[in-house]
Amino acid sequence: MTSTRYLTLLWPGLPWLWLRGSVAGLVLAVAFAVALDMAILLTWVWTELLPREFALGLWAATAGVWAVATLSAVTTFPPPLPTGRNEAAEALFVAARDAYLGRDWLAAETKLRGLLVVAPTDGEAQLLLATLLRRVDRRGEARTALEKLARSDAGRPWLAVIRRELSRLEEPAAADPTVAVAEPIVLQMPTASEPLETVANRAA
Repeated sequence: MTSTRYLTLLWPGLPWLWLRGSVAGLVLAVAFAVALDMAILLTWVWTELLPREFALGLWAATAGVWAVATLSAVTTFPPPLPTGRNEAAEALFVAARDAYLGRDWLAAETKLRGLLVVAPTDGEAQLLLATLLRRVDRRGEARTALEKLARSDAGRPWLAVIRRELSRLEEPAAADPTVAVAEPIVLQMPTASEPLETVANRAA
């Protein structure tokens, strides 16, 4: 996988487009493709359209853009996204999960969003955040988060839970979502290794 990532350096803009979905990377990649196509066409197809010197100048400009973009990409190459949780991230997730089970929505959301800054591909944290958004009746945000997660590799292990959460979004909203927060609840706290699905089912 590491060697495949470095192959993106061969095309200007592709590292940031492919690895981060950058709009600027897309613009650069498309602009380079257009310049390269024009240079090829003017050299071997439309040979009579413009002077040969113009085609040579376009080739030189295209090569210059490739060299500058490649050197720039090498110095600022996007690092791999983290695929697992380190000890600090795991502790943050456990704290967020405990806040969720205690119905402290603000603390849970704050901790989850902090976790997703350092581990943006953590599917379990994304799912818990989407579930939290549904429970506080922020249905538009919850749907967007769930649909985004369903399309990503991180969401594959959670597709069944995602579908269930999306179906719950179709149910009528509670008249007063703050009532659920005020109701007392007694929960058996999970262990650190307990699956998220079990936690969500218990707190639903």
